[in-house]
Amino acid sequence: MKTHAFIALGSNLDDPLGQIDAALRALSGLPDTKLVKRSPLYRNKAVGPGRQPEFINAVAELVTALGPYALLDVIQDIEAAQGRNREAERWAPRVIDLDILLYGQRQIRDDRLTLPHPELHRRRFVLQPLNDIAFGIVIPGCGPLHELLRQAPAHEMTEVAPRASVLESG
Repeated sequence: MKTHAFIALGSNLDDPLGQIDAALRALSGLPDTKLVKRSPLYRNKAVGPGRQPEFINAVAELVTALGPYALLDVIQDIEAAQGRNREAERWAPRVIDLDILLYGQRQIRDDRLTLPHPELHRRRFVLQPLNDIAFGIVIPGCGPLHELLRQAPAHEMTEVAPRASVLESG
């Protein structure tokens, strides 16, 4: 059985636009998975302590036969292949960050995975690109996406034009 999953992508180091493009290409090549949509790219200030470069953020929609833990494994493999250091402090600058936001309507909470993503409802830089490709969805345990977006804290974001890529928007 195939499930719709939504993946957040973010980067603020080592050519963030290129890192997002590489991650999208890797997601499009996952086994038993199809990349069906990707949001526009957004530039925004980093969240967390300290001064760091701005992030580029996006959301991708996948249709996958991979289970949620198998999907987690493969996106962590993509992060590792792109040079992600998982030992770095929380909210530190990063080459690539991939998070499963939603996996169908599943709700999971354990040591390894929390779905929906526990910070989803507070992050405009995730809610806006998710809304761009999944307008009208309801976030399990949280409510309608458009309401979450309306209530989300303000966060300055600018849509950016992607570089030429084989992955088309939409």
